[in-house]
Amino acid sequence: MPLGKTLKCPQLLVGRPNATGHKKQNVKRYGNLFEQVYSAENLWQAHVRARKGKGHYTEVLKINRNPEKYLGPLQRSLINGTYRTSEYSVSLRKEGRKMREIYRLPYFPDRIVHHAVMNVVEGIWMKSLIRDTYQSLPGRGVHMAAGRIKRALREDEEGTRYCLKVDVRKFYPSVDNEVMKRIVRKKIKDKRLLNLLDEIVDSTRGLPIGNYLSQIFGNLYLSEFDHWMKEEKRVRWYFRYCDDIVLFGPDKAALHQLRIDISEYMLERLRIEVKGNWQVFPVDSRGVDVVGYRFYRGHTLMRKTIAEGFKKKVRRIERDWQSMSSSQIINGLMSYTGWMKYADCTGLRRAYLTNPVRKIAEIACTKADQRNPLGSGGSRTSLSRRISWTATRSV
Repeated sequence: MPLGKTLKCPQLLVGRPNATGHKKQNVKRYGNLFEQVYSAENLWQAHVRARKGKGHYTEVLKINRNPEKYLGPLQRSLINGTYRTSEYSVSLRKEGRKMREIYRLPYFPDRIVHHAVMNVVEGIWMKSLIRDTYQSLPGRGVHMAAGRIKRALREDEEGTRYCLKVDVRKFYPSVDNEVMKRIVRKKIKDKRLLNLLDEIVDSTRGLPIGNYLSQIFGNLYLSEFDHWMKEEKRVRWYFRYCDDIVLFGPDKAALHQLRIDISEYMLERLRIEVKGNWQVFPVDSRGVDVVGYRFYRGHTLMRKTIAEGFKKKVRRIERDWQSMSSSQIINGLMSYTGWMKYADCTGLRRAYLTNPVRKIAEIACTKADQRNPLGSGGSRTSLSRRISWTATRSV
């Protein structure tokens, strides 16, 4: 098929042993996949997926104009086994109080190859993940995790009396390459595809943050641990978002013992370490701070740092809206209104999403031909100075 065609492409459990609602892991292994990875249709579709939000890249424009010139040689390198991961460019990025090393690969050929692999194996790997694994998975984001945690606290007060929170010390850089390759082989038996995946895994030590495949690799790495928690430890209320793990139980001592078991499992089987900041605490005394929210039985609040970021963003819009682009205003507000949709923050809305702020958003959306996510109405609290709406044409 010619290039350019799209591809259609322990006592923590309350109840019976299967009351977790969890099915045991399917051990089927898949072969005859590599031909699908390097097919012309799949390479073109990988380019289509990889170029989203990058339409201005020079490499993207060149491939758009002449896909055979670029994807043809890439296809041959995959078939011949000569494809090698390009050199990474590494930069530092501050995330909260942490500095992270971010790894980037060229768009061509590497990002296309990664998407080509995912087009074929994503469905296979997704089937191996438990229901309550989240982050960077289709349909499984922060808000689904929030909904499930709310349900647990609402439906099972006795079974969620205490909470255990743990996370992994420097998870992505600490991933052991040999363990990662062993886990990949649990579901894949196609030798040529395994050779390609081995090459990608061994292109650097650990999982490089910023690499497209690192997200699914990270979830796979902890998937066996997830199944161990559900099937052997029989933990009913267990949630994992990347390497942040939250689980509930009726007995504090049992959670302390489980924390020891978790540390031993991760060290012995996965060669990673639990951070020393683990916590066991009664839920009703302080709520559960995870996935950007603080969960209580009767209500949910945004995490304090996110709420403060929202306030700072609104104050900036109030102050500088005339010099900001429409997209800056819209994106700045929409990112936070998405968080607020799943939290109880009526007071915060009234105090900061005032009529003048809504009007600014309305004019920005009109200019950008987008629907105003804030709607109309709100508090009549005014800005420190009266806005002259005749000047808003500059937004």
